[in-house]
Amino acid sequence: MQAKFPSESLTTLTDVVLPGETNPLNNLFGGELLARMDRAASISARRHSRRVCVTASVNNVVFTRAIPLGSVVTVESKVSRTFNTSMEIFIDVWIEDRESGIKNKANEAIYTFVAVDETGRPVPVPPIEPQTELEKQRYDAALRRKQLSLVLAGKMKPNEATELKALFVE
Repeated sequence: MQAKFPSESLTTLTDVVLPGETNPLNNLFGGELLARMDRAASISARRHSRRVCVTASVNNVVFTRAIPLGSVVTVESKVSRTFNTSMEIFIDVWIEDRESGIKNKANEAIYTFVAVDETGRPVPVPPIEPQTELEKQRYDAALRRKQLSLVLAGKMKPNEATELKALFVE
């Protein structure tokens, strides 16, 4: 399979926060933001693999800044690394200042998707070739995250986690 660039999977969803999507403090519900991120990540995974993709895990979510009612929210996602049948998707969430139009980062998340065939069985996905410095950083860090996840799940022995060992052993 021919490698693809992360930019080929870039997905941007922009919307406004409406009253029915907010909590009693008039900020976007966390679950609503998770759903928006899942939709964007799903599109990125499909663009990369050209297959139906399912959410395998929500690996990390950082709620840094509240998103107030009426805010314009932009969710950007793209594939940060691929493995055999899975893809790590990195998601950045931006809110636009109402007066200046300047975008500030509000949240970020990392999801894992698996490409499947018509029977729901996992299928291989194309490799990815990062281009920018940020894409390279996220690509490298994805292997450490995967190894940590496998160690914590008991699917990999700690001494086999080469990327994690490199962090602690000189």
